[in-house]
Amino acid sequence: MPQLLYEHAPKVNPEELQGLEDRVILIRRVAKVTAGGKHLRFNALVVVGDGRGHVGIGLGKADAVPDSVRKGQAIARKNLIHVPLTGSTIPHDVHTKFSSSWVLLKPAVNGTGVVAGATLRAILEKAGVKDILTKAMGNTNPVNLAKATMEALASIRQPEVEAQRRQKVKEAAAVGSR
Repeated sequence: MPQLLYEHAPKVNPEELQGLEDRVILIRRVAKVTAGGKHLRFNALVVVGDGRGHVGIGLGKADAVPDSVRKGQAIARKNLIHVPLTGSTIPHDVHTKFSSSWVLLKPAVNGTGVVAGATLRAILEKAGVKDILTKAMGNTNPVNLAKATMEALASIRQPEVEAQRRQKVKEAAAVGSR
């Protein structure tokens, strides 16, 4: 499996942030059939964010719904990342894939709002994005869409920082070719 940017992105300490809120995106009932009957368990996909550029997702699994939600919240808090924003939108287009789910994020002008489905909307609103255009393609499984969205948010770069990085690479290439 390829390495994911979201898994290797610099994590943010949740104790340093105030106003973290969570939202449950999905609760699934999972049944394992055994010789003694069906063993029911629950999965909960939870997003945690402060609305100011920090967001994380977590998939908690347990025998009861409240336990799975609590585990999802804990995992999401451990996986908080910083999302660079330009005003109320993202700085540039992003197109990413996770499994068979594709996500396209495009910056939008002020007043557009969050044009997205339920899964993407929950993540983007918790991240603090107020104006964005999105398109989910391929498989619309909420877990894969959430991971593809987080992959897209982790791949966003600030234009100024990226320009400096490219200038350094260009200078290094010029020095190396002499």
